[in-house]
Amino acid sequence: MSGPGDFDFLHGEWTVRNRRRTDFLAPGSGWEEFDGTSHCRSLFDGAANVEEIDMPHLGSKGLTLRLFDRETDEWSLNWSTSGSGRLLPPVKGSFTGRSPEVRGEFYGDDTYDGEDVRVRFVWSGISGATAHWEQAFSADDGATWVSNWTMAFTRVTPPGKHGSSG
Repeated sequence: MSGPGDFDFLHGEWTVRNRRRTDFLAPGSGWEEFDGTSHCRSLFDGAANVEEIDMPHLGSKGLTLRLFDRETDEWSLNWSTSGSGRLLPPVKGSFTGRSPEVRGEFYGDDTYDGEDVRVRFVWSGISGATAHWEQAFSADDGATWVSNWTMAFTRVTPPGKHGSSG
């Protein structure tokens, strides 16, 4: 069951190795790779956090606001970029499993290049020093998925040294 504190692993400073498809819906499209940095801080005693990721290769920054809904026991993940300044539709979901096999799955609906898509975010490979995020799109309501963006997180500051706030 999910709960406040599920994203505590992400608080602090990270280097991020990005890998994304050149066309998010084409499974045969090429990949581009680039580095970034991330900083995440806790809010609401672990029931919320804000993460900013700097991606100089793209000339932009991204922001994720994560909120835990205590009535549904689900997280909503809300994304924006410095280029648009708008929040995209959220993905919602929860974590399952126990360490070291914890996995978070989050789903939502959006559009890509004018086409309706189902969106999936997966958090896995979570440890004190690493984490893995993957985004996939489905144009057929989840029958098939195209993985189109991954991020490999490597901690810069040791756990407990990142100064999260409540």
